[in-house]
Amino acid sequence: MPETTTSFETLRTRLSERTAVAGVIGLGYVGLPLATAAARQGFRTIGFDIDPTKEAQIRAGRSYIDAVSSEELGRLVAAGRFTATTVYDRLAECDVIVICVPTPLSRHRDPDLSFIEATGREIAARLRPGQLIVLESTTYPGTTREVLKPILAASGLTPGRDFFLGFSPEREDPGNTAFDTTSIPKVVAGDGPQASELVQAFYGAVVRTLVPVSSLDVAEAVKITENVFRAVNIALVNELKLIYGAMGIDVWEVIEAAKTKPFGYMPFYPGPGLGGHCIPIDPFYLTWRSREFEVPTRFIELAGEINTSMPNHVVDVLARALDERLKRALSASRVLVIGLAYKKNVADVRESPTFKLMSLLEARGAEVAFHDPHVPEAPSTREHAEYAGRRSTALTAETVSGFDAILISTDHDAVDYGLLADASLVVDTRNAMAARGLPGHNVVKA
Repeated sequence: MPETTTSFETLRTRLSERTAVAGVIGLGYVGLPLATAAARQGFRTIGFDIDPTKEAQIRAGRSYIDAVSSEELGRLVAAGRFTATTVYDRLAECDVIVICVPTPLSRHRDPDLSFIEATGREIAARLRPGQLIVLESTTYPGTTREVLKPILAASGLTPGRDFFLGFSPEREDPGNTAFDTTSIPKVVAGDGPQASELVQAFYGAVVRTLVPVSSLDVAEAVKITENVFRAVNIALVNELKLIYGAMGIDVWEVIEAAKTKPFGYMPFYPGPGLGGHCIPIDPFYLTWRSREFEVPTRFIELAGEINTSMPNHVVDVLARALDERLKRALSASRVLVIGLAYKKNVADVRESPTFKLMSLLEARGAEVAFHDPHVPEAPSTREHAEYAGRRSTALTAETVSGFDAILISTDHDAVDYGLLADASLVVDTRNAMAARGLPGHNVVKA
């Protein structure tokens, strides 16, 4: 009898010939660029999302993410290389399924793996031999092995024989024009040697540089480590801002001078609080996981306390500046916040500290509006649904004169900062005014 071709061999051949069908679940800031990159490299790609508006926009060739151009998206869709759907039965068509769903925190700041678990069950209901499942969602070490793997194995198929499992942490950086999905080195790991080979075969066809590691847990730890590193260093510079501010020293000037040292120093910058899906959330995944091993995480938790306290500090600075400079109470003031997005030059509002700032200001009686050239209307968010539908206020000289204070939360390049030079008061959390050489007589840094 001739030898039976194994699921592994079949999939390896399809990947090498690029006849494999790639499926990407979750078409947000991670999933859509990955799906586009896979389609660009010759894989027929199916994108899955529960949001029918995303499906409609992709089918029409309209991108809703800056990292993917509508021109390229439309070309891939027209060529039949990429399509989107809300129908999960089509998972059976896919040889590779990449999971790019959110991993938020619960109200008690514990990991919320409900999206991973629900997605795993959808896959398990349609799992067939010869498929590679890769998780990209950021999570604590052990998730792929302890949570996702048993869900998939409940299908009755055997991991490592019938289907294969991998983890590759997403490393997207919205707004970064120097790096994209294909140029950022990709950390990859598989559940066993064959899974590792298949994960490398898929991503090796899509991105330029692979960084294989020894296990799923190591790959998960890599992403957590990257974001804990940033969170801790941002907390440090936020604390230095408070210390130097009390001494009358401008922390921004200190950083500019310190970063001229060609070794032993890396600049991080203070701000009004952490934003984005990773840095405000991922460290808490590790602190939660560490409790199982009875290992304290005092350093990480302290960083979290410092960073989460920054919106309160900014509002206190604003209230004090209004009182001292304008003899006006915050409760009787109109405040225009510049920037709803969590970082400059993007439309991404996930975990943006601006929402917290607006909430704190309104709780203290202020009338608040926002201006953001990239976010014409506030979307619905889990934590601040009350702001959904609020529209960006046009930035004009007349608008500026109508507010008692301007609060710069996000330093978008598209903002006309020259207009703010005539404002009664500018509270600047990003050093945006000084960085542009604008007069500082009305500026208070926070």
